[in-house]
Amino acid sequence: MIPTLAGRIQTRLFALSTIGVVLTALVTLVLPMSFTHAFLVLLAVAVVGVGWELLYHLLMQFRWDKDWPTLFGLVTAVPEGLLMWVLLDAGLVPGVPGPVPVWAFTVMFATVWLGQWLFVNGPMRVLFVKWRLRGGRLL
Repeated sequence: MIPTLAGRIQTRLFALSTIGVVLTALVTLVLPMSFTHAFLVLLAVAVVGVGWELLYHLLMQFRWDKDWPTLFGLVTAVPEGLLMWVLLDAGLVPGVPGPVPVWAFTVMFATVWLGQWLFVNGPMRVLFVKWRLRGGRLL
């Protein structure tokens, strides 16, 4: 089943609010960021991610099967991460003061992104069978 726009948004928010929260908490223990700032960055990733889903939905309309190959889903981390870094560096993420070290952001973003991508493409397909049959919708 091809995920619908609503299904992709719900899946993204679910994965970030479960796997993303756990991984952010764990990785923040070794980063020079407070938990508050790390979770504000995670929230910003979720908000900006909804915008990305709208853009991806538009781009998918030009593909004959209206879907991304799984590898494209992994590679989308690059433009999303770059945009988030630009927003953070420009001070456009409310509540996150000063510059965040690029290495700290890269470690956090890559860990959370890879963790949620692996979860959605692995265990989630087994644990939530109806999720796959309902176009990725959880509700």
